[in-house]
Amino acid sequence: MRSRFTAPSSPPLTNKTGCNSSSQGLDYCATNSQRDSLSSGGDHHTLVAEQLSLKASAQKQSGNAVGPGMATPTVPLEAALSGAIGARVRITTAQPIQSTFEGTLFTACPITNLVAINTAPAPNSGDAKQAQNGDYRVIPISRIQNFQLLALAPPSNSSSSSFTDAHPTIQALDTRALRAREAKAIGEALDREARRGKGVTTQAQDLFDAFSRTMPARWNGHNIIVADAVTIAPPYRVDDCRSIVEGDTAALARVRKVLEMERKKIELRNASATIGSTSTFSRIPNLPNDQRKGG
Repeated sequence: MRSRFTAPSSPPLTNKTGCNSSSQGLDYCATNSQRDSLSSGGDHHTLVAEQLSLKASAQKQSGNAVGPGMATPTVPLEAALSGAIGARVRITTAQPIQSTFEGTLFTACPITNLVAINTAPAPNSGDAKQAQNGDYRVIPISRIQNFQLLALAPPSNSSSSSFTDAHPTIQALDTRALRAREAKAIGEALDREARRGKGVTTQAQDLFDAFSRTMPARWNGHNIIVADAVTIAPPYRVDDCRSIVEGDTAALARVRKVLEMERKKIELRNASATIGSTSTFSRIPNLPNDQRKGG
């Protein structure tokens, strides 16, 4: 599959892959071998040169044709993408799910071979540094069929490469929100681990999960503690239920009822699984011709 890159307002040229330019723009094509060049750690000098050719294409408005013996420009897709960060682009993905996305190219990663495009509308203000809303799409480079440059990135007012001067703008991270998400994820992981019995059978874990869906339950060694009122010891039968609170017969009766019902459900599931795995249609043995019906 060949991927095409279109740069605006360029003179008619023909690249080495055989893609001809139109009067409206210059088409660059990249073969699959060129697309793989960046993932294999391509030449940084080549990348810079190709990026410079992208910037130069916008300045060739005088109609100068390529003279004899001059090398025609060839821009790999990855180089074109890297040189277009911050620009408005239109990306079309290949089949089986062909889609077209238009927005600001946020980044192109040569390590993961992914690009991120912000499809949110650009700010109406003339200030290029005004924050743009985020609606990002991450696209594998290998799925890009067509890449068109709609508008160049706004020029940078600074020669430095700091994050504050980056375009598109890079927003500061909300570290408090990130720490809150981290604490929540750790808490949920600890809760999941606490609900997992250590050294218990699958049936015991199923019983625990059934109780925890309707009542507070926790493990105490191999024993199941329900609502801090009843303990269920192995092998987790109705007779193995004991009341923790003296005289709390209501909680004991309820736990025993739920336990009996859940054990029946587990037994039915196990029986159904056994029948499903062993049931086969018995074949009628071949009978002699004189014993067949009608014979």
